[in-house]
Amino acid sequence: MKGKSTERPLVLTGLQPSAGVQLGNFLGAIRSWVSLQESMECLFFLADMHAITVPQEPDQLRTNTLDCVAMYLACGIDPEKSQIFIQSQVFGHAELAWILACSTAIGQLERMTQFKDKSARKESESVGAGLLYYPLLMAADILLYDADYVPTGEDQKQHVELTRDVAEHFNRRYSPTFTVPKPLISNACARVMSLQNPFAKMSKSDPNPLGVVFLTDSDAQIQKKFRSAVTDSGREVRALPEKPGICNLLEILCGLTGEPVEELEVHYASASYAEFKGAVAAAAVATIGPIREKFFELRQKKDFLLAVLERGRKTAQEQALSTLSKVYRKVGFLEK
Repeated sequence: MKGKSTERPLVLTGLQPSAGVQLGNFLGAIRSWVSLQESMECLFFLADMHAITVPQEPDQLRTNTLDCVAMYLACGIDPEKSQIFIQSQVFGHAELAWILACSTAIGQLERMTQFKDKSARKESESVGAGLLYYPLLMAADILLYDADYVPTGEDQKQHVELTRDVAEHFNRRYSPTFTVPKPLISNACARVMSLQNPFAKMSKSDPNPLGVVFLTDSDAQIQKKFRSAVTDSGREVRALPEKPGICNLLEILCGLTGEPVEELEVHYASASYAEFKGAVAAAAVATIGPIREKFFELRQKKDFLLAVLERGRKTAQEQALSTLSKVYRKVGFLEK
């Protein structure tokens, strides 16, 4: 951890262990995490406490959690360079979130975009308090480890800004305590869109199964999904505003190959849409195939996965208790 084994900047991030890691997760987040390991101290966690803001089947949640650990490793997260742990297994996340909640105005939380959007969509359905307090648990996740940077997409940037506000407020009130984190936003493939609706982000919850490509999909499934991807009128493979479907496929191919969109436009200038979609499918198969094989190999090694998580938990718990002890003292709690 920072201040002990290294003085490199500390990065913390995680994903909810929902069913299936999809291509958008990989291109927009996980792949960049792999490269961060070379220059920064990295903590990666499975946010199972965040996951239960919506109903979960307990056995499925446990299965999804181990699936995600195996997928992290299959994608290139190295447990010898980084720490991987499960949020709920580290004492301190919920405790710090409560303390932060007691000094955060409820109006601040009600203005959060995700809460407003999700609560509006539920209409007459009851909205769990966890959805409202979700950003404070996220703030606790970050501040508990003195993270310098938080990799985030544009849709989560507001939560990091709230974390910064909460940290600065606490530091002013009680004296400097928390590192104020900075968002680390990657512009490359930040938003991979659904193959069936290029106006919606690729998501596990896509109502059309052909819209999302999972990292466990077979070669045949991947090819079928890209062959059926929505395109646009006309015949040019160009990144134009009136061609959202082609723009999405160009961005995906850029993410898969590293070739700039401008060069891809030139390369496929004379290609038909079918030929172009076939090329994107081939690149996806080449990238996903080895990850899928490694995932299924690792998923059979439960003891190894649990050992990786236990090593990560011990490291995370040490830092979490250090921070929580400091916070408890500052707010006036008696020491244990």
